[in-house]
Amino acid sequence: MLHTPHPPTPRPRAHSRRRLRAAALLASAVSVCLVAASAPPTPLGVGDRLFPQLGNPGYDVTAYDLSFTYSGSNSAPLKAVTTIYARTTADLDRLNLDFAHGKVDSVEVDGEPAAFATAGEDLVVTPEDELDEGERTRITVRHSSDPVYPEDRQGGWVRTADGLAMANQADVAHLVFPCNDHPSDKALFTFRVTAPDGLTAVANGLPTGVKRSGGSTTWTYRSPHPMATELAQVSIGRSAVLHRAGPHGLPVRDVVPTKHRAALEPWLEKTPGQIAWMEEKVGRYPFETYGLLMADATTGFELETQTLSLFERELFTEPAYPQWYVESIMVHELAHQWFGNSVSPGTWSDLWLNEGHATWYEALYAEETADKTVAARMKAAYGASDRWRTAGGPPAAPKPPKNGSKTGIFRSNVYDGAALVLYALRQEIGHAAFDRVERAWVARNQDGTASTADFVRLASEISGRDLGGFFQAWLYGEKTPPMPGHPDWKQTPAAKSPAKASHTAHGE
Repeated sequence: MLHTPHPPTPRPRAHSRRRLRAAALLASAVSVCLVAASAPPTPLGVGDRLFPQLGNPGYDVTAYDLSFTYSGSNSAPLKAVTTIYARTTADLDRLNLDFAHGKVDSVEVDGEPAAFATAGEDLVVTPEDELDEGERTRITVRHSSDPVYPEDRQGGWVRTADGLAMANQADVAHLVFPCNDHPSDKALFTFRVTAPDGLTAVANGLPTGVKRSGGSTTWTYRSPHPMATELAQVSIGRSAVLHRAGPHGLPVRDVVPTKHRAALEPWLEKTPGQIAWMEEKVGRYPFETYGLLMADATTGFELETQTLSLFERELFTEPAYPQWYVESIMVHELAHQWFGNSVSPGTWSDLWLNEGHATWYEALYAEETADKTVAARMKAAYGASDRWRTAGGPPAAPKPPKNGSKTGIFRSNVYDGAALVLYALRQEIGHAAFDRVERAWVARNQDGTASTADFVRLASEISGRDLGGFFQAWLYGEKTPPMPGHPDWKQTPAAKSPAKASHTAHGE
């Protein structure tokens, strides 16, 4: 993927070359075009085991430019323009974008009108001229973005008490904007959000401009690091934006409901220290900023949207949650900035690398700051591990979601069940080698994607041992292997199952 701070300029269409080719093969070209035109549009996908029709082949997105215009009502569709800069990886007479739940007004390819149709949850675009392999192209879609969803297809926009936020994990970014909605195709993002005066808009990355005109304000944000579509974030509301310095002068920016600012400030003050703690474990924070978006909404989850993690405001104001628990959840989302965001999964079956690592550092932080030992938590997880594998599959081969519930892949087997694999690895190769694996993983794969096989190879390389058999049993076995160093650990009968691990829900 092309890591440049600004979208590349598409090269001009080779019209003269194409006209010569068409003139030389006129009869056959006309015949082929008629056949192509008559073929119905069909949904495609990149063949993900859990989401077969997610993502699209034939091109690599290098950048998104997203423009949203918010009316002031979070029950009304937003006007939107999505511009996609891409490089083709095959000859294409059509290209598919993931997009559903919005109305498309027009599509252009490199400034020329293009035909479009829907097929399943795909927007199928037919440009005026065929795209050749290796071309850079620009697709512009003018559309609506609807924040109101049917009961059986939730996700994307989250309606808050005073506006909107985003929660696109795992596969619902394309309910918000047209995209190649798979984490294997990361891209740069620019956001332009227009809202009535009195509201504040914030998005991933850092601000690059604010323009006020005729009773509304447009904010522009950009990130120099590529991002998966599931990690996009836009917040619109009556918000206070708070700034402080993190390690090495890192800009830390938090977005909170203005009326709750005073109550939330003590929690926000903890973030710079938590970033420093994570840096001691795995290395320098990988992005240009970080902060918490505390939304006035009940979602049932927290989410690691890149550089601006989404939290329910009530997590911090509900007295029933103990302080150590809330802080460990903060670290869970922070850890995702390294594990899942900077290093993204190659497929959704690699989800354990995201959630297992975030759960691991959540548990380690609770051990070091609140005397909640990792060993005790992992022993409890070991006791439940076989049941988790039966219900949800082994950590690296999770069962597909049921009944259209796409968040159904976020089960205990990829949280504490996957952290248990990391604990077993540390037991097997020793603390020092384990720490080297963790640091090397995030350093070598920064801003990229990586797979379970990549992790197995790295751990084997650094430990100086072939760990293929170890990982095969721990990641893919129907039953949990014996724990190295703890031969006394046993499975716990269901009637005596320990309390579920401390998560609020998927996406942490």
